[in-house]
Amino acid sequence: MQDIPAGRRPRHIAIIMDGNGRWAQRRDLPRIEGHRRGVASVRRTVEECARLHIEQLTLYCLSSENWKRPPQELEFLMHLLEQYMIEERSTIMKQDIVVEIIGRRDGIPDQVLHEMDKTLAMSSENQGTRLCLAINYGGRGELVDAVRKIAGEVADGRLAPETISEQTISDHLYTAGKPDPDLLIRTAGERRVSNFLLWQISYAEIWVTNRFWPEFCEADLHEAIRAYAGRERRFGGLQKDGGKSSC
Repeated sequence: MQDIPAGRRPRHIAIIMDGNGRWAQRRDLPRIEGHRRGVASVRRTVEECARLHIEQLTLYCLSSENWKRPPQELEFLMHLLEQYMIEERSTIMKQDIVVEIIGRRDGIPDQVLHEMDKTLAMSSENQGTRLCLAINYGGRGELVDAVRKIAGEVADGRLAPETISEQTISDHLYTAGKPDPDLLIRTAGERRVSNFLLWQISYAEIWVTNRFWPEFCEADLHEAIRAYAGRERRFGGLQKDGGKSSC
């Protein structure tokens, strides 16, 4: 990746990790085996982002809609999450990674919350890549929670309605104070955002691969970063040469 200057790399990469179940089914394996293999992809991706000094990596681990899945699969996902929080602590500390979590805590077992909180506290003083895990997360739910907070401040007289701005909303999201994603990666060929960071990805560059998440490796991450580096981000404006697109 030395051919991509640091200034052309994304500060913040967000990933919709899709295809664990389909990867397993195509190999006549149980779906839970796909989730188990997916953890290895998480480990590879986190370590490579840390090596590349990516400022933030946000992973869509469990959506608020995923609770509709079979109880056995959900139980296994919770087990994997608890196991990850325990087993990856030494690597997290060695690589100076800061772990953060966004989403609602309700529904997550107490023992899993305990291990999550322990890892968050342990890594809070680190200075390297920020690893943000979206767990029991939904973009619409996040906006609802933000609106409730803002409404409460208006009702208490602490906020005047006419002063509410886009920044006000950003400041009340789970991601307050963090940079918006520059690059959104989705695996398994799906071309939708699935209720992920709806506010924050307004200007994110999107890169989709047909590879299932358990297959995702460092080379795929590098390909996505190279594709990002080759794009001209205009944020609704004109090209740098003053021209317009042909459409």
